[in-house]
Amino acid sequence: MRSEKRGRSRAKTGRLASFGEQLRATRRAACLSLAQVAARVGVTKGYLSRLEAGKATVRPSMVDRVAAALKTNAAPLRVLAGYLPDDIRRILSAHPVEAPALLRARFARDGVNPESAIDDSSEFSPAPTPVVTSASQFRPDEEHFETVLGDCLEWMAGRAPNSIHAVVTDPPYGLKEYTEPEKAKLRAGRGGVWRIPPTLDGCTRRPLPRFTVLTEEDKEALQHFFARWARLVYGVLVPGGHVFVATNPLVSQLVYLPLIRAGFEKRGEIIRLVQTLRGGDRPKDAHVEFAEVTVMPRSAWEPWGLFRKPCEGRVQDNLRKWKTGGLRRTSPEQPFADVIRSAPTRNGERDIAPHPSLKPQAFMRQIVRAALPLGEGVVLDPFMGAGSTIAAAHAVGYRSIGIEIDPAFYDMALAAIPRLAALATDGEGRSFRADIRSRPQVALFG
Repeated sequence: MRSEKRGRSRAKTGRLASFGEQLRATRRAACLSLAQVAARVGVTKGYLSRLEAGKATVRPSMVDRVAAALKTNAAPLRVLAGYLPDDIRRILSAHPVEAPALLRARFARDGVNPESAIDDSSEFSPAPTPVVTSASQFRPDEEHFETVLGDCLEWMAGRAPNSIHAVVTDPPYGLKEYTEPEKAKLRAGRGGVWRIPPTLDGCTRRPLPRFTVLTEEDKEALQHFFARWARLVYGVLVPGGHVFVATNPLVSQLVYLPLIRAGFEKRGEIIRLVQTLRGGDRPKDAHVEFAEVTVMPRSAWEPWGLFRKPCEGRVQDNLRKWKTGGLRRTSPEQPFADVIRSAPTRNGERDIAPHPSLKPQAFMRQIVRAALPLGEGVVLDPFMGAGSTIAAAHAVGYRSIGIEIDPAFYDMALAAIPRLAALATDGEGRSFRADIRSRPQVALFG
């Protein structure tokens, strides 16, 4: 009776039951309880139990988290969950009759169970990417962005090589400002890196990190972090793919050098001309005595480093093979320029997403659009924050993936992305619909 019940369950749930059975077997082989694995993954015990029983759907990001908790290769689990590697998907799409026939003939001839033929013995095998709509079939009003709550370093380590076409991100480029103690001070409105005088010449100042407080130890940690980050980005990015990375004039060299050492070509900088309230202060506690002195110049620009993974052959060859290698022109007559005039983020956008580093849609849509020269591919923001990059990609009709490690900012992004994407902007000479119908593909956490 029990075996009949198990058979009926397997027939009813299809591929999820196979994934669940493998998940259960791997967990038991590691001598771990449901509660232990659930605690490592950050989900409820009940949700993990439903996964093993084939009664819950699973996103690729969750497969990766479970595999990491079990210290096993994510690739077999991803395949059993129905997420095929890109090359296999392309082969099946191009040869829908011949490819399945060859697979059946191969495994039937050798008497091998296809599921057991998955090799899990290698130390590291990049995880395949989920099945997605091809660029030729893609429409702006379909579901086309994914959000992940987790560590971008772990996520990229498990991502298939050459599966991302551009990176556009505003990272924690001082690193220290987004540590848990500093975020607690930010949210409390006082102290630490975020301690900034409340007014300047009568203007209220928003929280901004002060990179002048970084110690030599902080700067060394920053370089080590971005060295690892750059290597992982290099791995997931296709040849010719560009990286747009926001930074600050005081620490830009600490962000740029690791990218160059990882093998990226520096292609210049995008200068965002924006009048902020950073800098321009008179000497602290001596502003009357030295009324004509400015300690640092008043900031009027923000640098965005532009890097490219080397192309395979000529740019034209790379464009044909990988759809990357250049930047999308602003119009047929006007190339993308490296100086962009930008207003500060408007209050309306900050009301939607009150993140301290929120960038305006009018600016973000311009650089995101330029990142994919043929308008095809996937844009990654590994430091998603409140989702301004993902919203911009959504607005211009690109597929995108956003990763955020802070739960509060992640929840903020989930609510903000559709609303930011629906905003009309006055900086691009065009309007965007206010009735975005698509919804995000959200990584499940029970």
